[in-house]
Amino acid sequence: MPRAAAPSTRLVVLVATRKGAWLFHGDAKRKTFTADGPHFLGHNISHVKLDPRDGRTLLAAAKTGHLGPTVFRSTNFGRTWKEAKQPPAFAKPTNGLPARSVDHTFWLTPGHASERDTWYAGTSPQGLFRSEDGGVTWAPLPAVNDDPQFREWMGSAQDGTPDGPKLHSITVDPRDPAHLLFAMSGGGVHESRDAGKSWKTLIQGLQVVEGMDPATVTFHDPHCVRQCPSQPDRLYQQNHCGIYRLDGWGEAGGDTWDRIGRKMPKRVGDVGFPMVLHPRDADTAWVFPMDGTDVWPRTSPDGRPAAYVTRNGGRSWQRLDAGLPEGQAWWTVKRQAMTADALPTPALYLGTTSGELWIGRDEGARWAPIARHLPEIYAVEVAERA
Repeated sequence: MPRAAAPSTRLVVLVATRKGAWLFHGDAKRKTFTADGPHFLGHNISHVKLDPRDGRTLLAAAKTGHLGPTVFRSTNFGRTWKEAKQPPAFAKPTNGLPARSVDHTFWLTPGHASERDTWYAGTSPQGLFRSEDGGVTWAPLPAVNDDPQFREWMGSAQDGTPDGPKLHSITVDPRDPAHLLFAMSGGGVHESRDAGKSWKTLIQGLQVVEGMDPATVTFHDPHCVRQCPSQPDRLYQQNHCGIYRLDGWGEAGGDTWDRIGRKMPKRVGDVGFPMVLHPRDADTAWVFPMDGTDVWPRTSPDGRPAAYVTRNGGRSWQRLDAGLPEGQAWWTVKRQAMTADALPTPALYLGTTSGELWIGRDEGARWAPIARHLPEIYAVEVAERA
């Protein structure tokens, strides 16, 4: 029997949307949630992230009408916000490369627990940035942003997703602050063991669109990569071309992905955006498939949305749709818009392109709406606040 959550546990669901951000506060029972927002009404907010090292500092990646792409910071849980003094911005190019400008910051990741004020950010077009003062100022990592090989893998500004190519899934290994990982859409998955000074690709075993060469890194389009909290040597990935698992990442030096999405139902397929992992069971993971056929409508297959769970590392998958619409629901879930809490029996949370926020109680077995009629949801995070 799972241990009950402490009565004092306070959850917050952080929702980033096309027209602002919302914080939904709940307790350990997860019965009711109180809305706080909108924050930044009218601005594109790609990601809102709580710093787990203090439980109260928030960063928000924003694209505003008058300030352009920037990052906001709050040290009092959203009561007040300050703009970064130096947001992520590309340096003057070297090596004869063409100049680029940041369209928006897309992804935010807190640094290692031992590096109190370190943060990482990924942008569109693809760029990697680091802050060492809690998000006040940001510096580019030239080993990625100004490397001719990386720039070739990134493709042109017209490549990638409909709203621009992105650097995402920034991961800091909890065992080693110098061990980093990120993914690019497009441009593959990459690993560093020296805090970003040098990188190697992790594309072995991954497939690409039919007719393209899998040896060409540019053609690889990872949608979301996650490291197992309970087994850090294991990675899961939701890719443009399937669902994958990689074992032995880290000290063991594993570098080959196994396509575990082949066990998904054929009529559903294994195309989607988000990947969510159980906080304590390395064999349990969730995905949210979308229709990837023909013109890529980016909707739920047949208009019948559902999450799918594996409890054996991808050998089999189970549909989880109780409480979700049974038909005529033509939305999907973006790569940052699905997550799980870390309570004894985790709940899932997802946000839809039609502006609905859902909770999946009992590990996704029973779905219910938390909020409706929000703007298009870009990202959902959940955390225990101080």
